[in-house]
Amino acid sequence: MQSSRLAILALFLLSGIWGYNWVVMKQVIQYVDPFDFSAIRTLLGAATLFLVLAGLRKPLKLAAMPRVAMLGIVQTGAFTALIQWALVAGGAGKTAVLVYTMPFWVIPMAWWALGERIRGIQWLALAIAAGGLVMILEPWAMHSSLFSNLLAVGGGLTWALSAILAKRLRRDHDFDLLALTAWQMLFGALALCIVALLLPSRPIDPTPYFYGALAFNAVFATGLAWLLWLYILQHLSAGMAGLSALGIPMIGVLAGWIELGERPSTAEFAGMLLIGGALALTSLWSLWQSRRPAG
Repeated sequence: MQSSRLAILALFLLSGIWGYNWVVMKQVIQYVDPFDFSAIRTLLGAATLFLVLAGLRKPLKLAAMPRVAMLGIVQTGAFTALIQWALVAGGAGKTAVLVYTMPFWVIPMAWWALGERIRGIQWLALAIAAGGLVMILEPWAMHSSLFSNLLAVGGGLTWALSAILAKRLRRDHDFDLLALTAWQMLFGALALCIVALLLPSRPIDPTPYFYGALAFNAVFATGLAWLLWLYILQHLSAGMAGLSALGIPMIGVLAGWIELGERPSTAEFAGMLLIGGALALTSLWSLWQSRRPAG
């Protein structure tokens, strides 16, 4: 009982860290090129995770390194680059909501790649989320932020694809989750470093906020957050843990509204509510499924 309560507290703390980080990632690009920041933060994040592994005395060796490298390029490299690029012109809150459409992209991908059937409630959640997505994108109004919105949706798609790759990888091999996370992040960080070196960029403005954002991402949003996530998965059901996906973008929207003055339009706000409702429906469905007796 005590461990469950601590896991719920960890869930709230994790949602706060990852939710507020959308504002941090938005603000820091005033001082650094988005691809440079993506490369530096993921490299420091990987280093943090390897330090955690060493502190816990967990083995570093993994099987299927080529597949782990591919996972890292997709999950850490492409995903981080897309969301940081989206934040150049897009709002922190709206970008967070669009990226967290990931669970809805996973459902049809898992149907195609893993043979996991889509069931009644999931169809309803997909339909609600699709309506919310259309209202946020507002394709009838060709505004300047449409490209950043599409980048954010692309981030959600990439994240979903990486979830399928990770699931197939863990189905074929027995991995320590923390070691797998550290290695894939390192491969993704190296890919981002190559991209950052090849693309022209402005010099870094080494302000206190820049260093603070790096420290927050490496220590809290990566090292501490992944430890919290592993603790949550150990002590709560997958469905209950999935409810954290609802809190993170909502905190991103609220923080962006309060700190950055990003007030959503009526259509955007309605779309966010629809996507939030669909996320809640999906998580509650997973929670109910996990509590059903087997057979």
